[in-house]
Amino acid sequence: MKITTIIAALAIGGASSLAGAADETVPMSIKDGLEAGKHTKNTIGDDIKLYFGKQKTPAVDKKLWEGGTTQKSMRKSSKEHCETAFVSAILRLQDRARKEGGNAVVNIVSGGSNDSATEYTCTSGRVTGSVTLRGTVVKLK
Repeated sequence: MKITTIIAALAIGGASSLAGAADETVPMSIKDGLEAGKHTKNTIGDDIKLYFGKQKTPAVDKKLWEGGTTQKSMRKSSKEHCETAFVSAILRLQDRARKEGGNAVVNIVSGGSNDSATEYTCTSGRVTGSVTLRGTVVKLK
């Protein structure tokens, strides 16, 4: 009888600790993320312009590539790992734009559907943060 009680108690305790470890999707400021990218080893460059969501862009001369990237980061706080993952994702989009011969990434959305011009979404857990960005590399006129 005591063993059954102990096993049941362990099962309930384990389940509650797993529930507390669930990831959550949180909105983060694009402005703060870009600012954080100015203070990292690999900084976000000014040579590739970035347009989020439905921001107006100059006329597009040629569409070169469309796709996305997911970046993860392990940092001390939720804000730090979300911003680090965001900066890494932006750097990868800019690198892709350079590779394709583009000068901008337009229609950048996060999490697959967040087309905000001011916020991106980060999946934040106890240890890591993950940011998915999707955009279109173009050559602006």
